[in-house]
Amino acid sequence: MLIVKLGALGDIVHAIPVAAAIRRAHPAVRLDWLVSEKHREILDLVPVIDRRLVIGDTGARRREAAGAGAGILDAIRALRLEQYDVALDLQGLVKSAVLARASGASRVVGFASRYLRERFARAFYTDVHDPGGAGMYHPDETHVVWTNLGLLASLGIRVNTPEFPIDRVESDVARDIASRTHGRYAVLNPGAAWPTKRWPPSRLGSVASALHSVHGFTSVVLWGPGEESLARDVVASSGGTAVLSPRTSIADLVALARGAALFVSGDTGPAHIAAAVGTPIVGIYGPTRPSRNGPWSPDDVTVSRDDVCECHHLRRCRRGTMCLTDIQVDEVWRAIERRLAGVRRA
Repeated sequence: MLIVKLGALGDIVHAIPVAAAIRRAHPAVRLDWLVSEKHREILDLVPVIDRRLVIGDTGARRREAAGAGAGILDAIRALRLEQYDVALDLQGLVKSAVLARASGASRVVGFASRYLRERFARAFYTDVHDPGGAGMYHPDETHVVWTNLGLLASLGIRVNTPEFPIDRVESDVARDIASRTHGRYAVLNPGAAWPTKRWPPSRLGSVASALHSVHGFTSVVLWGPGEESLARDVVASSGGTAVLSPRTSIADLVALARGAALFVSGDTGPAHIAAAVGTPIVGIYGPTRPSRNGPWSPDDVTVSRDDVCECHHLRRCRRGTMCLTDIQVDEVWRAIERRLAGVRRA
């Protein structure tokens, strides 16, 4: 079987339960995953996958192969050599659908047109799952993890509890942070690919200060490519209660999240990794719906402006003033206290 989910990071995390469910239902199946080179690192930590096939800007190659990636035609030829029985397109793009069909699998499973990011992708599927059909849930109101798992109904696989099998890893970064903070730290993540998902850094700095004065936590501020200045702004406004994270790999991020007492973030890949490994989360949501893209655990807490947002799933705000800026520090702090109270009860 072949899973086609090329990116992005959070979307790949939300698809991991599909691989886990296939492995549980069919322990002997050979299960491969086609992923973009940019996002392959998280899949190296998912033990239920047999092979990771990597497609980059210049083509695709095996994760284990050396040298530059092959051309796209060579990638398709490599896929066809595997003789897949089933290919699942969880991406919903024409590109991903073409690659799934070009794999030569006798069954190519995807979503109905109205739930695809590019509707023409439907033409490449042999089997179609309609998440809203026959009185079923609406994907905008149901978590994307369940929407992805619904695709397995076409294969006779039913799932009661999603699983996120992600390896425990050793990390010098996480070990150093734990030593410096005596194991009492929160993680704050100010960055996001969309500007509409970024809460003001100065407010996160105020959260860091409150976490330190009330709970004794040092806050570790994450950053990714192009986000270091945002992270430094959080540290600068924290009154000395936050520290800048060093550059992190995905393995470092997994280890940091596992050791954290709390993870505060918008709708981003690192937050979804934290949710997958069971870190307590407070999510700050603007243009995306927590019901669909929020933290996985029912114990986690989100602060959202979903009910008033006019820019759902848009990278830029139509109004000029992002709804996320309407969320104040005291509202997020109340959410943090609720989440930490839940941890204490547990």
